[in-house]
Amino acid sequence: MEKRKFTISIFSEDRIGVLHSITIIFTRRKLNIDSLNTSESETKGVFRFTLVLTTDLDTAKKVRKQINKLVDVLGAFLHEDEEVVHREIALYKIATSSFYNGNEVEQLLRFHSARIIRVEKEYLVIEKTGWKEETQQLLSDLEPFGVIEFIRSGRIAISKVWTNTHEEVTKYEQHHND
Repeated sequence: MEKRKFTISIFSEDRIGVLHSITIIFTRRKLNIDSLNTSESETKGVFRFTLVLTTDLDTAKKVRKQINKLVDVLGAFLHEDEEVVHREIALYKIATSSFYNGNEVEQLLRFHSARIIRVEKEYLVIEKTGWKEETQQLLSDLEPFGVIEFIRSGRIAISKVWTNTHEEVTKYEQHHND
């Protein structure tokens, strides 16, 4: 079967060990988590995990189904890339001296729609929001200027379907508790 990227949005109660329980499912299946992001959701006491994995559709469905069986999980939803709006954020630290040799770095930042968020005597921090390929391309373009540090967040994603997360999780719980 064809491997492709999937996003799994998981909603859970705020409990210790939920992430551990989720990652065990991936470990047992020998699957790598390409990206992971956790945060509070819009519903008080409910946390959202956004995981990205590369696999075939059948395996992705099985993983989602296993995650749904976990006690503290309120609902897990599987999405293909075209079903979500997603972005990542990247931070780059480069030497301030890079700006002393003309405006090449400044033009590069404008081209990539990146911005400087911190300026210090020795370095500056640049922020870029976009798809992984975009943040990776800026990294490549900045390498000749000496990237001191680089970090990229995990994917954050929202379904393109008009839904209210709280209502969807409630429907899911009612359906599975009957």
